[in-house]
Amino acid sequence: MTAFEERLQKSGLTGNESKVYLELLKRGSSSANTIAKKIGMDRTLVYTVLNHLIEKGLVNYIIKANKKFFSASEPDNLLNPVKEKSAFIKDLIPELKQIEKVQEIPQEIKVYEGKEGLRVLINLMLKSKEYCAFGSTGRAFYALYEIPRIAKQVMKSNIRVRIIGNSILKGTPPFAYKRFEYRYLDIDSEATTNIFGDYIAIHLIKQKPLIILIKNKLIAQTYKNHFEVLWKIAKKS
Repeated sequence: MTAFEERLQKSGLTGNESKVYLELLKRGSSSANTIAKKIGMDRTLVYTVLNHLIEKGLVNYIIKANKKFFSASEPDNLLNPVKEKSAFIKDLIPELKQIEKVQEIPQEIKVYEGKEGLRVLINLMLKSKEYCAFGSTGRAFYALYEIPRIAKQVMKSNIRVRIIGNSILKGTPPFAYKRFEYRYLDIDSEATTNIFGDYIAIHLIKQKPLIILIKNKLIAQTYKNHFEVLWKIAKKS
């Protein structure tokens, strides 16, 4: 087996199809008899292989003096099955997403560890219209190098951000964005509770970030109600 034959097989052709197709590429227009002799393959089998290649758009033929002469089509046609599959999948994806939306998941509870888990949490937050947090420690700001850039992105969006933290954090970088709303309660806190959309997320950022993510509309609304009470009693400065 030649290197070309091996690579053609990886592209989706059979061994015999690879041999016949390569022979046609080398020799141009040829009869089935000529191909059979050159590659040492049974003539009947060559006809079968040629028919398969014609179906795949890789071989065409003309008739001269009542005899078929076959030629290899452009190698670009090897991509046709890939394009067809790609088009099929693109049509299928919206339907699959629709099925996913129909399936009601009453709640999800996930636990993440490490910085990648923190990134998952932030990506979810960015999809919400409002983000509230109490017991904020500001540590997330320093945990990921891209946080300042993301904060600027949020400032340009329509997301409303309200954060309750300890007054000792006032004026520090995490508590210095003009469009964000800050209030303060002098309560010691090691973990931050985040509320956005149907999610509650509690994250503890020490040596290794720990994130507990809960998706439940009723729980999220309950925490939001508690947040509103805290927001009213918290100090603006």
